[in-house]
Amino acid sequence: MRLALKELRRRPGRFGVATVILTLIAILLMFLGGLLDGLTAGNTGAIRAQQADLIVYSETSQDSLVRSRIDPEQSREVEAVDGVEAVGELGSVQLGARIAGRGLRDLVPVVLFGYAAASKGLPTPPTRPGEAWADDTLEAEGVKQGEVVLIGPARSPVKVIGFVSDTRYAGQSTLWASLETWRKVQNENRPDARVAPGVSQALVVQAAGVSASELATRIDDATNGTTSSLTETEAINALPGVAAQQRVFNQIIGLTVLIAIIVVALFFALITVERIGLYGVLKALGAGSGNLFAGVLLQAVIVTLIASVIGAIAALALAAVIPAGSIPFIATGARLAESTFFLLLAAVIGCAFSLRRVLKVDPAQAIGGGQ
Repeated sequence: MRLALKELRRRPGRFGVATVILTLIAILLMFLGGLLDGLTAGNTGAIRAQQADLIVYSETSQDSLVRSRIDPEQSREVEAVDGVEAVGELGSVQLGARIAGRGLRDLVPVVLFGYAAASKGLPTPPTRPGEAWADDTLEAEGVKQGEVVLIGPARSPVKVIGFVSDTRYAGQSTLWASLETWRKVQNENRPDARVAPGVSQALVVQAAGVSASELATRIDDATNGTTSSLTETEAINALPGVAAQQRVFNQIIGLTVLIAIIVVALFFALITVERIGLYGVLKALGAGSGNLFAGVLLQAVIVTLIASVIGAIAALALAAVIPAGSIPFIATGARLAESTFFLLLAAVIGCAFSLRRVLKVDPAQAIGGGQ
């Protein structure tokens, strides 16, 4: 082990190529993870902001907020279910927003939500008609507190009274208004999808003394199957493209880890071949194969840790310089730690391919040049 550390200190150039390649792989792996987290956050922020035990859609909606309609009778039935602590209505409409100082055709895509107080992760809904909280990505677009933005082809005025964070939906910025404001904007700009008073698109349900899955069954039974109740995780996975997006990125991340395994395996296999004579001498002096392999493994781990640290610094720097609302990239400690773990695992697996050669070293043949 000490010899392995001394070699790293005295001959760092020998490990330079492996360090550079692993650093590039680490940067790629952490960038992919950050991009996946950013895309997921941008698509699911509005659902996560509810901090709900259940999201209840109409049964015919295919668990889509846009297609769902909940009438007042269904809302009362859900409220009466044993285990329901609080129920809040939720509605949404996707439109273009005109912002002061921008061209008339320079629209910013937004989703206007109407919501009630059952949402734990959001401020109290605005009490005045035409007012809304705005996601802070709109602040990056130039929207200021107190400013009025014009929504949709009808140019419905909505005044921004403050900002909230991490509430994007379908990759778009959001506005959070009262249900009355949502219905007004919806009916003015989507006359083909008008909603009547008391009608919403979904219900946000908080449970009390019962599991979410059990409560979901109770609600759907109480409404005679006219509702589809999902947990927050299920509602997120039901969003268009989210599950497929995560699956594709995870496959790419897995392939990147496989490449790291191959790089480590090839590099340390070559190193092992070069050291056959040295290993023969060390074995003749009493060194065990386990100690020799531990030295190889230690070097691989140190090289991988150096590459991971550089990759993490690069990811954090990238996240710091990217303007809000541009590239969906988030560098979280959990993702960076996970990427480092996978790289270290790749280093261990890659080194395992050198183990067989180390075990086969015969001192007499290695020192005598027969191997």
